Amino acid sequence: MASIGTIITRIYASQARLPIQGATVAFTQGAANERQTLLAVRVSDANGQTAPVRLTTPSQSQGTSPGGETPYALCNIWAEAPGYEYHVIQGVQVFPGTETIQEIELTPLPLTLPNHQNTDTAQITPQEL
Repeated sequence: MASIGTIITRIYASQARLPIQGATVAFTQGAANERQTLLAVRVSDANGQTAPVRLTTPSQSQGTSPGGETPYALCNIWAEAPGYEYHVIQGVQVFPGTETIQEIELTPLPLTLPNHQNTDTAQITPQEL
């Protein structure tokens, strides 16, 4: 029988752990080379935290016997905020009946680079009709 675990993130900058408000955080599931399933999108508050995301996890009893299922669900997290580098974490473990806190440090972008150098741009060519 499946259980539920929750995960929240705390987004911050520098070793001083300064909270970043307004960071966009996405929670997905799927292996690195597979299509990802979007579970939730959250925005960090003034403390750098996101609201909890609930995930279905294996029951706690399934992970207690040798050779049994892993006792946790895996998810991937990406976080971004204006003026900071994009950050991805894969394979975050979420345990049943537990609130997991994943701390994510975002690195500030250099101020000397113009904004357009930090953006990947794609141009779609018109279709011939």
